[in-house]
Amino acid sequence: MNPLVIRPGLRLSRSIDDYPDGLVLPIDKPYRWTSADVIRKVKWMAIKWFGKRSLKVGHAGTLDPLATGVLIVCIGKATRLAESFQAEAKQYLAGVTFGATTASYDLEKEIDSTFPTDGVNEDSLRRLLEHSLGEQDQIAPLFSAKSVDGVRVYETARKLYRAALREGRAFDPGEAGDLLRASHITLYKLELLRFRAVPEGVVPPCDPPHCVGPLPFREPTSPEDTTPSGRIHVADISGYALPQADIRIDCSKGTYIRALARDWGEALGSGAFLHSLRRTKNGPFRVEEALNMEDIQALFRP
Repeated sequence: MNPLVIRPGLRLSRSIDDYPDGLVLPIDKPYRWTSADVIRKVKWMAIKWFGKRSLKVGHAGTLDPLATGVLIVCIGKATRLAESFQAEAKQYLAGVTFGATTASYDLEKEIDSTFPTDGVNEDSLRRLLEHSLGEQDQIAPLFSAKSVDGVRVYETARKLYRAALREGRAFDPGEAGDLLRASHITLYKLELLRFRAVPEGVVPPCDPPHCVGPLPFREPTSPEDTTPSGRIHVADISGYALPQADIRIDCSKGTYIRALARDWGEALGSGAFLHSLRRTKNGPFRVEEALNMEDIQALFRP
């Protein structure tokens, strides 16, 4: 198959038949959008553009709502390639906060525990990253899109989490028992880009790909720019002064970066969670060449 890979500025015909192998759209997923939000938006515009209600649209590898970066969307017969795209190696820029934990291992949930950070420093983190390389088994986060017996794990996790809140107690991931099984992954390269021992409050907002810090939510500027992202919670950690690190990660398919943060925090005795995540590569697709949502709107605009 030889699908057309869409780049910014390309114009499409109004007939999907002109693309017998389908279309591939490398998209820079916005902050606080779910992967399903992106698919719904693209599918709605593509159906209107091509006038074909039965149009197939899918993505090759979920990104968490608070992550940004490369999300490969396939249209038409290109959806047959989704599994092969998903099997490609990935690269991420991860912002990791040490000294605390959240139930989701990112900012979708509030900080639930804090820990000493005496063992967290640049040298100890570099040694840990060096020892983390290679093939290994990983337990996915309980709040993940992993499917067990046909049910998304996050559906079970959120039920348990809400039950704990109603009962006025802390959520214990152990309540899920053996719900998750280990997956085999490979970490090819881990690079510590920056370590901040005592940051002054939260990392300042910035625009990707120039930094790794948390990204501000951009309010919709037009009716076409609306998204259900307002329902995605982002915890406020501005009142915490905790060590933070920016880490570049090259890894195999199936790697959960939130789980890496969890495991690194446990290894250093400090707890940890992601305060930011950006997928910069998926196989040959790089975020610098990806389409933003404005590009997508222009693609399907007469």
